[in-house]
Amino acid sequence: MAIFSNRLQARTAGIMAIALSAGSIAPAIMAAPSFAQNTTFNDVSSNYWASSFIGELSRRDIIAGFPDGTFRPDQNVTRAQFAAIVRKAFEKNPERNVINFTDVPANYWASSAIEEAYRTGFLSGYPGNRFQPEQNIPREQVLVSLASGLDYNSNNSNTLSQYYNDDNSISSYARNPIAAATERAIVVNYPNVKFLNPTRTATRAEVAAFIYQALVESGQVSAINSAYVVGQAQTTTPTTPQAITIPSGTTIPVKYDQAERILVTKDETAPLTLTVAQNVVTSGGTILMPAGSKVVGELRPAQGGSQFYAKELVLSGGQRYDISATSEVITKTERIRKGINVGNVVKDAALGAAAAAAISAVTGDRAIATEEVLGGAGVGTLVGVFLGRNSVDLIAIDPDTDLPLTLTSNLALNR
Repeated sequence: MAIFSNRLQARTAGIMAIALSAGSIAPAIMAAPSFAQNTTFNDVSSNYWASSFIGELSRRDIIAGFPDGTFRPDQNVTRAQFAAIVRKAFEKNPERNVINFTDVPANYWASSAIEEAYRTGFLSGYPGNRFQPEQNIPREQVLVSLASGLDYNSNNSNTLSQYYNDDNSISSYARNPIAAATERAIVVNYPNVKFLNPTRTATRAEVAAFIYQALVESGQVSAINSAYVVGQAQTTTPTTPQAITIPSGTTIPVKYDQAERILVTKDETAPLTLTVAQNVVTSGGTILMPAGSKVVGELRPAQGGSQFYAKELVLSGGQRYDISATSEVITKTERIRKGINVGNVVKDAALGAAAAAAISAVTGDRAIATEEVLGGAGVGTLVGVFLGRNSVDLIAIDPDTDLPLTLTSNLALNR
């Protein structure tokens, strides 16, 4: 294993790296290094699952919070932010020459951290000498980075199925490094230790836990007893899961990654699965509904528009619950006329089967019938309904703004 040590002396850019939400706010954050010494944060309660990891790293000046006293544990981490954290946490001799990434200018706030992370083997770039510094970093990429930079290796990646119920979701390039990280008790999975969720974006709390466990493995810090460290022998009995009720009226932020907009007719029902965009947490910081969980439901006709009705919640850990939640009624329309450019209409759009048929009939472009539509219904059989029309108005849904859900009844979860 490469020789490395924990850097305990303050280095302002590194201290504040995990507090950055974007490079553009770096100057304001870096102007307040005193927050690096804060070991308690007003949004991290003592019973929060990662509280001990966050507190210990904060005491060692490896991570810090924001000037408002928050840590924002569930905020996503970018590749640039992770490079800065790694630079602060580990010291390692260079093992390869630096390269100039075309998307990392010399005056970029994390350019030196990115350069060091590359030279020491923690991070690599993408084809074309790109680093993609503002890209959110997935959990599996964090673990691959730590395994690569700290020279972890495994002789048997086939053991992954013994630890993770979702091991088939691990990318092929990441299997050996993650096996090695698992064997060294680097991996921390909340809320279900059996689900790695490898492709989900890593949060600030998760990165703190991974980094801390790497320091534990090197003997630089003492182990923290946690029920969420994969493979760690427990000295206390994990808490028995309890039922927690999310009250009716709670808002669930959601997103739809497959398209930038959705087109349906005002009369059709279309199946749709949304993704929880942000963790739903208690006032004390406990995650009730992790980001990345799925909400299965359908768009239905409502008051001359369309409304999403949720049927099932699938948590990122695999647990399934019946759920009753709806969006607001969406009545915005987009008029499809004969002679328009069909390519522009369907670009980056998900189409209900009836909407696809309407576009095909009005424009005369029968190729639209082969487009992928919500639910995979037979578009061709619906075209006749719209033949002879010169235009049709479709409900136009913006997933980023139109689909936040509101619980219409209490939701009980076992946590």
